[in-house]
Amino acid sequence: MSELDRIKSPIASELAHFESYFRDLMRSKVPLLNLVMNYLLRRKGKQMRPMLVFLTAKLMGNPNQSTYTAAALIEILHTATLVHDDVVDESYERRGFFSINAIWKSKVAVLIGDYLLAKGMLLAVQNKEYELLNLVADAVKEMSEGELIQIRNSRKLKVSQDEYFEIIRKKTATLISCCSSCAAKSVGMSDDVVNQMKQFGELLGIAFQIKDDLLDYQINSTTGKPAGNDLKENKFTLPLIYALEMAETNEKRRIIRLLNSKDNNKIKLDQVISFIDKNNGLVYAHKKMNEFADLALQKIAHFPESEIKNSLSEFVRYTISRNK
Repeated sequence: MSELDRIKSPIASELAHFESYFRDLMRSKVPLLNLVMNYLLRRKGKQMRPMLVFLTAKLMGNPNQSTYTAAALIEILHTATLVHDDVVDESYERRGFFSINAIWKSKVAVLIGDYLLAKGMLLAVQNKEYELLNLVADAVKEMSEGELIQIRNSRKLKVSQDEYFEIIRKKTATLISCCSSCAAKSVGMSDDVVNQMKQFGELLGIAFQIKDDLLDYQINSTTGKPAGNDLKENKFTLPLIYALEMAETNEKRRIIRLLNSKDNNKIKLDQVISFIDKNNGLVYAHKKMNEFADLALQKIAHFPESEIKNSLSEFVRYTISRNK
């Protein structure tokens, strides 16, 4: 049994039912929509967000229809943001497959993203889940703000750790915190508990994003070198930010000039990665990632020991130990 399967085992029946429920929700009478939706469904990822919803809900109650609505709402809106992100980033690949805008072009991709956003809002309204809709809408707003802040920062070639953490809190952690807060709300928890679980998800989301940033420096088994996509796109992530903070002034200037150059060749990438490694950027990012994961675990430490609490704790550890 894989690590993910072991984590899923206490919620296996809920996830199986959710998959069928979500597939039915995505059906449409419009042939093109059905074609695109089927393409998206066949290429779904690990479904970590629905997993987090059901694990959190089961930690403190019994998952119910409201929980399924929460998981579907978050998954629909998450998918919409990914489709739109690929248009914004002019990306033609997602999880190793062609993106929607690569196959159907950007106009269709934008409309598909809009359709999914509307679909999510209708799902919440039709089920009278206004509090869930409020939580998720706020998360999508924060994600959009985070994307805009990152675009602004990519042009100025100087980003502080505070700015970096603001970006990843908005871009990634808000939707993950939405999973845990919506799950708590769906099983009737008080506002205090919902807020506590929102904090848990935010800490987990920050650790999750730092891990993603570190994976950009991981050696690719096919090419034998790191992807370095963030560096190519002038995205300042924690390893680079810390290395620049620690470097001598002359070395810092040299690296910033290098980053500002239009070349994106292997020599430039190797020099920047070597600089980050020399100044302990990767070591520092690993340390901060573990700190945020530990803080997330502290938020659920008071719950009674159980199989579901163990799976949720393992879920936290998985997010920072995964290799993709």
